[in-house]
Amino acid sequence: MRAAAAWEGVVTELVAQRGEALLRYATLLCGSRDDAADLVQDALVRTFGRLRNGFSVESAEAYVRRAILNGHLDGGRRSTRWRRIAPLEYRPDEQDSPAGATEARLDLHEELRKLTPRERACLVLRYYDDLKVDDIAETLGISSGAVKRYLSDGLAKMAISLADDGTVEDRLTPRKEASRGHRI
Repeated sequence: MRAAAAWEGVVTELVAQRGEALLRYATLLCGSRDDAADLVQDALVRTFGRLRNGFSVESAEAYVRRAILNGHLDGGRRSTRWRRIAPLEYRPDEQDSPAGATEARLDLHEELRKLTPRERACLVLRYYDDLKVDDIAETLGISSGAVKRYLSDGLAKMAISLADDGTVEDRLTPRKEASRGHRI
C-alpha cells in the first residue's frame, strides 16, 4: 500500500508542478493541444503503468518527456505506414483554408505541424529543449548528420513558408519600386 502511495504522490506532484510545461512540450511536437493532452496522458500511463518506486519529480519528468517524444514519433510512423497501405484514404497534411483571412495569418505552430515528425522532433529538441546536435542524435537514436539534415530541412521549409505569405502583390512590390528607381 505504501509503494502505491509513493508513486501516486510523485504523479500528483509532477502534474501539479510541471503539467503545463509537459503539455506545452507535447503541443510543440504534435501541433495540436488536444493531441498533446492525449500524448501527455499516454506518457504518464506508460511511465507509471507499473508500480515505480524511487522516482523523484525531476527524474519522473525526464521519463515522461521521453515517453511523450517516443509516442509522437510512433504516431508519425503509424500514419506513414497507414498512408502506404491505404493510399485511397490518404488526406494531404496541407489543406487549403476556406477563409482568405486565415491564409494571410501565419502561425508558428501551423508551420511546425507541416513538418515531418523527425524534423519537428529535431527542431523542438534543439530550440525548445536547447539540446546540442549530438544530444539530439543520442536522444532519437540517429546519427548527428541525420539530425543536422533534419534541422536544415525543417528550418528551410519553415523559412520559405514564413518569408512569403503567398500574395502576388507582396512579390511585385519590390520590383515596382526598383523599376521606378530606374525610370527617374
